[in-house]
Amino acid sequence: MFSGSIPALVTPFRDGAVDEKAFRRLVDWQIENGSSALVPCGTTGEASTLSNAEHHRVIELCVEQAAGRVPVIAGCGSNDTMNALLHMTFSKKCGAQAALCVAPYYNRPSQAGLIAHFSYLAENNDLPIILYNVPGRTVTDILPETVCELAKRYPDKIVGIKDASGDLSRVTDHRMGIGKHFCQLSGDDELALPANAAGAVGCISVTANVAPKLCAEFQAACAANDLALARELNDKLYPLHYAMFEDASPGPVKYALSRVHEWMGEELRLPMVPCSDAARQAVDAALEHAGLV
Repeated sequence: MFSGSIPALVTPFRDGAVDEKAFRRLVDWQIENGSSALVPCGTTGEASTLSNAEHHRVIELCVEQAAGRVPVIAGCGSNDTMNALLHMTFSKKCGAQAALCVAPYYNRPSQAGLIAHFSYLAENNDLPIILYNVPGRTVTDILPETVCELAKRYPDKIVGIKDASGDLSRVTDHRMGIGKHFCQLSGDDELALPANAAGAVGCISVTANVAPKLCAEFQAACAANDLALARELNDKLYPLHYAMFEDASPGPVKYALSRVHEWMGEELRLPMVPCSDAARQAVDAALEHAGLV
């Protein structure tokens, strides 16, 4: 259903408000440079700082600007099941093709609670769901047996996973427990190469915000089983993958985008603050290594 390089888009701000013009330009630039789908309102999009009205407007903008050229996977996660459903209902209405739903954060639900949460979403909305497992942020791990249970219960509704657990063995766990049809996407840019080798089909990427063409070429090389080219492109991108997290994300990626485009600012929302000088130096070096500046 989804594959290739899929940027988790930043949300540009100007004077405290969503910068709609810059966001539209970002969407166009991503599509023009080979991104295969788009994710608005994910972690990198600072969704946790957006009001529901802003959250929905960003999804709407993305769908409008993409205009059917690539699918939109709307960030719909929440630690509140009913709020996640609200996001899904809006996203379905405005034309998104799927919902990216993170494990409920802060609440720390059990595996039974996770099954209940995602089951409720699957049973009360027609939008396909991509699970998002990022225990480093949520302090809740969607274990492989839970993923398999959900995918078997709702084969037409729970269609894939963005896995940012850092555990590469899970790609095989999911493939063997569910089947090859289940869409596995890496949630860690630096692990995309081995994840693809194990059976993943793409990456929901931070780095692709800044280097969409290189990330798309890398994913295409993986899909073509051209390991030599994939490794060469991965080496080119590798320092940038790490530089994106030299300080709290998305500070470094917004700084990197401001280096690449004059129309993209660095503004973040509290509690996020601009990245440190050390992070800027790492980003600068990585951009040069990748040939982007």
